[in-house]
Amino acid sequence: MNKISKLAVAASISAWLAPAVMAGELTVYTAIEAEDLTRYAEAFNEEHPDIKINWVRDSTGIMTAKLLAEKNNPQADVVWGLAATSLLLMKSEGMLEGYAPKGVENLDPKFVDKSSPPTWTGMDAWVASVCFNTVEGEKNGLAAPTSWEDLTKPEYKGHVIMPNPNSSGTGFLDVSSWLQMFGEEGGWKYMDALHENIASYTHSGSKPCKLAAAGEIPIGVSFAFRGAKSKNAGAPIDIIVPTEGVGWDMEATAIVAGTDNLSDAQKLVDWSITKGANELYNKGYAVVAYPGVAKPVENFPPNLVEKMIDNDFEFAANNRARILKEWQSRYDTKSEPKS
Repeated sequence: MNKISKLAVAASISAWLAPAVMAGELTVYTAIEAEDLTRYAEAFNEEHPDIKINWVRDSTGIMTAKLLAEKNNPQADVVWGLAATSLLLMKSEGMLEGYAPKGVENLDPKFVDKSSPPTWTGMDAWVASVCFNTVEGEKNGLAAPTSWEDLTKPEYKGHVIMPNPNSSGTGFLDVSSWLQMFGEEGGWKYMDALHENIASYTHSGSKPCKLAAAGEIPIGVSFAFRGAKSKNAGAPIDIIVPTEGVGWDMEATAIVAGTDNLSDAQKLVDWSITKGANELYNKGYAVVAYPGVAKPVENFPPNLVEKMIDNDFEFAANNRARILKEWQSRYDTKSEPKS
C-alpha cells in the first residue's frame, strides 16, 4: 500500500472513530444519595439525550480522597454533588476548571465560588441533626436529647452512633462545627466525652439515621434530609436540632481541570444550576441555591435554618487534613469495618 493509500485509510478510520469519541460520555464523581442519581440523570437527559453519565459514587470522604489521589491523572470529568469544603481543597490544589455557568447570576451568592470565573457552584445545603427513635428510647428509658452536650450524659452510653469524618462529609461537618462552636480545646474535650457513649462510627452520613429509623440504635447523628425521608416513610423518629446550633455544608458542582470533554462538562454544569434542577434538589433538601425555589419539605424541622451556624468553610477546608488525622488517632478504634 502506497503512502497516499495509507493516509486515506487512516483518515477513513479516524472519521469512523470520531462519532464514538464525541458521542458524549461523562464520568461524574458524586456523593449524592444513590436513590437521587437516577432522577437527576433522567431530567438532564431529557434536554441532553446525547450525553451519557457514568456515575462513580461513594461517601464524601472517600470521593475526596479518590479525587486527590488522582490529582496527576484525573479520571473524572465533573464532580456533581460533593461537599463545598472538599471542592475548596481541590481548588487550592489547582484541580478545578474555572467556568461561569449560564445563569450563575441567578443563584444565591453564598452558593457560588468567589473566584472569577468561579470554580464551583452550590446545589443545596445539608444540615446536621439527631435522629431519635422514640420506641427504642422508651424501651431503654431514654429521654430525647435536646443538645449536643446531652449526648455525653452517662445514660446514653452505647446508644449513639455517628459518621466517621474520614469517610463521611456529614461526619466532617459535625467535627469541624464542634471545633468552631466550642473552640479548639473545648471541641476535642467534647468529642472525648462523646466518644465514651459512641457504639460505633459509620462510613456513611445517612446510615446513623437509617439505623435509628430501623430501631437498631436509639440515637443516630446524621442530617435532617435523611431524617425527614425516614420519618415520611413512617419511621418512629424525632428529628432533633441541638440547641447550641448545627453544622452544615453544601453539595456543589465543578469541572475537573484537564477533562477531555470540556464542552459536555459545561453543558452538565449549566443544567445543574437551572431552576428545574434546583426544584429536583428541593425534593429532599429544604435549602437550595436558587432563590425562591425552596418549598417546605415534609417533616423537616421548622427551626433548622435559624440554627445553622455561621460556618467557616475556609477553616474547614484549610484544616481538614490536620483535623482528620487528630480525630483518627483519638477515636478510630470504634469505627465499623470498611466494606
